Formats: sequence, structure tokens, C-alpha cells
Amino acid sequence: MESKIEAVFIDRDGTIGGTGHFVHPDDFTLYPNAQSAIDLLKANRIKVFAFTNQHRISRGEATIEQFENQFKELGFHGAYICPHGMSEKCECRKPKPGMLLRASAEHGLDLSKCVVIGDVGDTDLLAAHQVGAQKILVRTGWGEGSLGAFRDRWKETEPDFVAADILEAVQWIVGRTKD
Repeated sequence: MESKIEAVFIDRDGTIGGTGHFVHPDDFTLYPNAQSAIDLLKANRIKVFAFTNQHRISRGEATIEQFENQFKELGFHGAYICPHGMSEKCECRKPKPGMLLRASAEHGLDLSKCVVIGDVGDTDLLAAHQVGAQKILVRTGWGEGSLGAFRDRWKETEPDFVAADILEAVQWIVGRTKD
């Protein structure tokens, strides 16, 4: 059976591992079940893309290639990485939807048939909201803060699902693709 979901965009820091803050790809540790979640999407023929702001690249603390290699090793179909600093004018830094729009153009995706999974409501979920993608907030990383102290920063939208972690998010997606 074909999946109704064309692709899933997954944030990195705080969603699949790390601390929620910048962690160099050489030092990054996945959360338990994160690799299983990525593999489950692929087993269900759903494209999996990384979707991450990494402004430390602009400071020379890492390279886009180091991040791309990490995502390739984890089995992602591709990576969309904003390397720009917070004060730089770009169209890709979340919450702007530039990375999602670029992925749509490059892969022929209908973003209304895609899902964004992230831990930050005012970046990950607002970018998804702007393009009509489904939105899943995970409680890992900054997720609890996004639901609590920082909820006012993204009050104009609601998540489609709130998951304990990346695996629960992916199980929800896969469960919805079955008739």
C-alpha cells in the first residue's frame, strides 16, 4: 500500500538527539529509538529529510559537509541545513519555510502531504504551519518548554500531535498511513 505521507522532515538537536543546543556532528549522540524511528519511516517507503538550523556553521565551528555526512550515515534521504547566523538575511532559517519550499521543488513534494517533527514550536512548527504541513512536537529537547513557558511564541498554531519522543511521533505517522 502506498503511503499518504510523501515525506517527513525531522529537526536534529533536541529531536533525534543531542541536548537541544549545538553539538558538533563528531560528538552528537542519538536518543534511544531515534535510529529505529528513521528506519521505520524508510521501511514504510516514506522519504526522510533532515531540517535544521545550524548557525554555528557560519562561525566556522562545523561544516555543512560534516552535517550532511552525519545525516547520510543515519539513513536520511537528504538534508536541508540553514548555516546562517541569526542576524543574517536568509529565507531558510526556521521559522521561515525556505528549506521546506526548496525540498518541495527539488523532490516534487506536496507539502500538505508531509510532516515536520521538531522540539521547538516557534521554529519547527511555525515553518510547517506556513506551508500547510502536519506538525508534531516532541517533548524531548526544548519540547516541554515549547508547550509551557514559550507557548505564547507560537500560539497561532496547534500541533497535530504531541509525542513523548521521535519514535512515538513516527509510530503515529505510520499508524495514520494504514487504511
